[in-house]
Amino acid sequence: MKAVLFDLDGIITDTAGYHFLAWKSLAKKLGMELDEEFNEQLKGVSRTDSLELILKRGQLENTVTLAEKERLAASKNEAYNQMIEQMSASDSLPGIEALLIDLKTNHFLLGLASASQNGPAILKKLGLYDLFDTIVNPAELSAGKPDPEIFQKAAEQLGCSVSECVGIEDAAAGVESINRANMVSIAVGDKEVLHAADKVIKTTNELTVDLIKTIWTECCEIN
Repeated sequence: MKAVLFDLDGIITDTAGYHFLAWKSLAKKLGMELDEEFNEQLKGVSRTDSLELILKRGQLENTVTLAEKERLAASKNEAYNQMIEQMSASDSLPGIEALLIDLKTNHFLLGLASASQNGPAILKKLGLYDLFDTIVNPAELSAGKPDPEIFQKAAEQLGCSVSECVGIEDAAAGVESINRANMVSIAVGDKEVLHAADKVIKTTNELTVDLIKTIWTECCEIN
Protein backbone atom coordinates (compact mmCIF):
# COMPACT_ATOMS: atom_id res chain seq x y z
CA MET A 1 0.00 0.00 0.00
CA LYS A 2 1.40 3.36 -1.06
CA ALA A 3 -1.52 5.80 -1.14
CA VAL A 4 -4.87 6.64 0.40
CA LEU A 5 -7.42 8.52 -1.69
CA PHE A 6 -10.16 10.50 0.01
CA ASP A 7 -13.55 11.78 -0.96
CA LEU A 8 -14.24 15.21 0.57
CA ASP A 9 -17.88 15.59 1.60
CA GLY A 10 -18.78 13.22 4.42
CA ILE A 11 -15.21 11.99 4.88
CA ILE A 12 -12.94 14.99 5.48
CA THR A 13 -15.68 17.48 6.31
CA ASP A 14 -19.47 17.57 6.18
CA THR A 15 -20.61 20.03 3.56
CA ALA A 16 -23.42 17.76 2.34
CA GLY A 17 -25.94 19.86 4.26
CA TYR A 18 -24.78 23.00 2.47
CA HIS A 19 -25.07 21.26 -0.90
CA PHE A 20 -28.59 20.12 -0.04
CA LEU A 21 -29.71 23.60 0.98
CA ALA A 22 -28.24 25.13 -2.17
CA TRP A 23 -29.86 22.53 -4.44
CA LYS A 24 -33.15 22.77 -2.54
CA SER A 25 -33.23 26.53 -3.05
CA LEU A 26 -32.52 26.15 -6.76
CA ALA A 27 -35.13 23.41 -7.16
CA LYS A 28 -37.75 25.59 -5.48
CA LYS A 29 -37.11 28.29 -8.08
CA LEU A 30 -37.76 25.62 -10.72
CA GLY A 31 -41.09 24.75 -9.08
CA MET A 32 -40.19 21.53 -7.24
CA GLU A 33 -39.33 20.35 -3.76
CA LEU A 34 -36.32 18.23 -2.85
CA ASP A 35 -36.33 15.94 0.18
CA GLU A 36 -33.55 14.18 2.10
CA GLU A 37 -34.33 10.86 0.39
CA PHE A 38 -33.77 12.31 -3.08
CA ASN A 39 -30.67 14.12 -1.84
CA GLU A 40 -29.03 10.71 -1.24
CA GLN A 41 -28.87 10.33 -5.02
CA LEU A 42 -26.81 13.52 -5.28
CA LYS A 43 -24.09 12.52 -2.81
CA GLY A 44 -20.75 11.94 -4.50
CA VAL A 45 -22.17 13.06 -7.85
CA SER A 46 -20.78 15.97 -9.86
CA ARG A 47 -22.52 19.33 -10.00
CA THR A 48 -23.50 18.83 -13.65
CA ASP A 49 -24.87 15.33 -13.08
CA SER A 50 -26.71 16.46 -9.94
CA LEU A 51 -28.43 19.19 -11.92
CA GLU A 52 -29.44 16.65 -14.57
CA LEU A 53 -31.01 14.43 -11.89
CA ILE A 54 -32.94 17.37 -10.48
CA LEU A 55 -34.17 18.45 -13.91
CA LYS A 56 -35.24 14.88 -14.66
CA ARG A 57 -37.14 14.75 -11.37
CA GLY A 58 -39.10 17.81 -12.46
CA GLN A 59 -39.44 16.50 -16.05
CA LEU A 60 -37.52 19.53 -17.23
CA GLU A 61 -34.51 17.79 -18.78
CA ASN A 62 -35.67 18.46 -22.35
CA THR A 63 -36.85 22.02 -21.77
CA VAL A 64 -33.66 23.64 -20.46
CA THR A 65 -30.92 24.75 -22.85
CA LEU A 66 -27.23 24.08 -22.25
CA ALA A 67 -26.66 27.77 -21.53
CA GLU A 68 -29.46 27.73 -18.95
CA LYS A 69 -28.00 24.61 -17.33
CA GLU A 70 -24.65 26.35 -17.01
CA ARG A 71 -26.35 29.37 -15.44
CA LEU A 72 -28.29 27.19 -12.98
CA ALA A 73 -25.17 25.26 -11.97
CA ALA A 74 -23.27 28.52 -11.46
CA SER A 75 -26.13 29.91 -9.38
CA LYS A 76 -26.13 26.84 -7.13
CA ASN A 77 -22.35 27.06 -6.71
CA GLU A 78 -22.53 30.73 -5.77
CA ALA A 79 -25.09 29.97 -3.06
CA TYR A 80 -22.97 27.07 -1.80
CA ASN A 81 -19.80 29.18 -1.70
CA GLN A 82 -21.56 31.79 0.41
CA MET A 83 -22.58 29.09 2.88
CA ILE A 84 -19.09 27.61 3.27
CA GLU A 85 -17.34 30.96 3.58
CA GLN A 86 -17.21 30.67 7.37
CA MET A 87 -15.67 27.19 7.47
CA SER A 88 -12.52 26.70 9.58
CA ALA A 89 -10.21 24.00 10.96
CA SER A 90 -12.89 23.04 13.49
CA ASP A 91 -15.09 21.78 10.64
CA SER A 92 -12.99 18.72 9.78
CA LEU A 93 -14.72 15.49 10.80
CA PRO A 94 -13.69 13.62 13.98
CA GLY A 95 -10.27 12.00 13.77
CA ILE A 96 -9.54 13.10 10.21
CA GLU A 97 -6.76 15.62 10.85
CA ALA A 98 -4.92 13.15 13.12
CA LEU A 99 -5.37 10.39 10.52
CA LEU A 100 -3.94 12.51 7.70
CA ILE A 101 -0.94 13.49 9.82
CA ASP A 102 -0.35 9.85 10.85
CA LEU A 103 -0.53 8.70 7.23
CA LYS A 104 2.03 11.33 6.18
CA THR A 105 4.27 10.42 9.14
CA ASN A 106 4.16 6.82 7.91
CA HIS A 107 5.14 7.99 4.41
CA PHE A 108 1.87 7.27 2.63
CA LEU A 109 0.79 9.49 -0.26
CA LEU A 110 -2.53 11.32 0.05
CA GLY A 111 -4.91 12.21 -2.76
CA LEU A 112 -8.26 13.98 -2.97
CA ALA A 113 -10.74 12.37 -5.35
CA SER A 114 -13.80 14.56 -4.93
CA ALA A 115 -16.48 15.60 -7.38
CA SER A 116 -16.42 19.03 -5.72
CA GLN A 117 -14.63 21.72 -7.71
CA ASN A 118 -14.36 23.61 -4.42
CA GLY A 119 -12.13 20.91 -2.91
CA PRO A 120 -8.86 22.90 -2.82
CA ALA A 121 -10.53 25.97 -1.32
CA ILE A 122 -12.25 23.89 1.38
CA LEU A 123 -9.04 22.06 2.29
CA LYS A 124 -7.34 25.43 2.73
CA LYS A 125 -10.13 26.61 5.05
CA LEU A 126 -9.70 23.41 7.07
CA GLY A 127 -5.92 23.87 7.22
CA LEU A 128 -5.38 20.48 5.53
CA TYR A 129 -4.38 21.52 2.02
CA ASP A 130 -0.61 21.04 2.48
CA LEU A 131 -1.06 17.44 3.66
CA PHE A 132 -2.27 16.31 0.24
CA ASP A 133 0.13 15.21 -2.46
CA THR A 134 -2.40 15.55 -5.26
CA ILE A 135 -5.93 16.80 -5.91
CA VAL A 136 -7.87 15.65 -8.95
CA ASN A 137 -9.58 18.44 -10.86
CA PRO A 138 -13.07 17.07 -11.62
CA ALA A 139 -13.52 19.63 -14.40
CA GLU A 140 -10.84 17.79 -16.40
CA LEU A 141 -12.58 14.40 -16.23
CA SER A 142 -14.74 12.91 -18.96
CA ALA A 143 -17.12 11.22 -16.51
CA GLY A 144 -18.10 11.58 -12.87
CA LYS A 145 -18.70 8.98 -10.16
CA PRO A 146 -19.66 6.11 -10.29
CA ASP A 147 -17.25 6.04 -13.24
CA PRO A 148 -13.80 4.98 -11.94
CA GLU A 149 -11.91 7.74 -13.76
CA ILE A 150 -11.47 10.08 -10.79
CA PHE A 151 -9.77 7.41 -8.65
CA GLN A 152 -7.71 6.13 -11.55
CA LYS A 153 -6.59 9.70 -12.22
CA ALA A 154 -5.62 10.22 -8.58
CA ALA A 155 -3.44 7.09 -8.66
CA GLU A 156 -1.86 8.21 -11.93
CA GLN A 157 -1.06 11.67 -10.54
CA LEU A 158 0.61 10.04 -7.53
CA GLY A 159 2.60 7.66 -9.71
CA CYS A 160 0.94 4.61 -8.14
CA SER A 161 -0.83 1.59 -9.56
CA VAL A 162 -4.47 1.14 -8.53
CA SER A 163 -3.49 -2.00 -6.59
CA GLU A 164 -1.35 0.16 -4.31
CA CYS A 165 -4.23 2.47 -3.33
CA VAL A 166 -7.08 2.51 -0.84
CA GLY A 167 -10.12 4.71 -1.51
CA ILE A 168 -12.35 6.10 1.26
CA GLU A 169 -15.92 7.19 0.53
CA ASP A 170 -19.29 7.83 2.15
CA ALA A 171 -21.57 7.49 -0.89
CA ALA A 172 -22.68 4.44 -2.88
CA ALA A 173 -21.65 6.10 -6.15
CA GLY A 174 -18.21 6.74 -4.70
CA VAL A 175 -17.79 3.16 -3.50
CA GLU A 176 -18.75 1.90 -6.95
CA SER A 177 -16.18 4.27 -8.45
CA ILE A 178 -13.42 2.87 -6.20
CA ASN A 179 -14.43 -0.72 -6.89
CA ARG A 180 -14.52 -0.20 -10.63
CA ALA A 181 -11.03 1.29 -10.39
CA ASN A 182 -9.95 -2.04 -8.83
CA MET A 183 -8.87 -0.42 -5.57
CA VAL A 184 -9.57 -1.47 -2.00
CA SER A 185 -12.67 0.42 -0.81
CA ILE A 186 -13.50 1.65 2.68
CA ALA A 187 -16.85 3.29 3.33
CA VAL A 188 -18.06 5.40 6.24
CA GLY A 189 -21.76 5.33 7.05
CA ASP A 190 -24.76 3.03 6.67
CA LYS A 191 -23.75 -0.58 6.00
CA GLU A 192 -26.97 -1.32 4.12
CA VAL A 193 -26.36 1.54 1.69
CA LEU A 194 -22.60 1.00 1.39
CA HIS A 195 -22.51 -2.80 1.45
CA ALA A 196 -20.47 -2.98 -1.79
CA ALA A 197 -17.38 -1.61 -0.01
CA ASP A 198 -14.64 -3.98 1.14
CA LYS A 199 -15.13 -2.58 4.65
CA VAL A 200 -17.80 -0.34 6.15
CA ILE A 201 -17.31 1.57 9.41
CA LYS A 202 -19.74 3.84 11.18
CA THR A 203 -17.71 7.01 11.77
CA THR A 204 -14.52 8.70 10.60
CA ASN A 205 -13.22 8.50 14.16
CA GLU A 206 -12.71 4.76 13.62
CA LEU A 207 -10.24 5.33 10.77
CA THR A 208 -6.63 4.67 11.74
CA VAL A 209 -3.45 3.89 9.81
CA ASP A 210 -3.38 0.37 11.24
CA LEU A 211 -7.02 -0.29 10.29
CA ILE A 212 -6.49 0.91 6.71
CA LYS A 213 -3.32 -1.20 6.33
CA THR A 214 -5.08 -4.25 7.76
CA ILE A 215 -8.06 -3.92 5.40
CA TRP A 216 -5.73 -3.49 2.39
CA THR A 217 -3.65 -6.53 3.39
CA GLU A 218 -6.73 -8.71 3.93
CA CYS A 219 -8.19 -7.73 0.55
CA CYS A 220 -4.89 -8.46 -1.20
CA GLU A 221 -4.73 -11.92 0.42
CA ILE A 222 -8.29 -12.70 -0.70
CA ASN A 223 -7.58 -11.57 -4.25
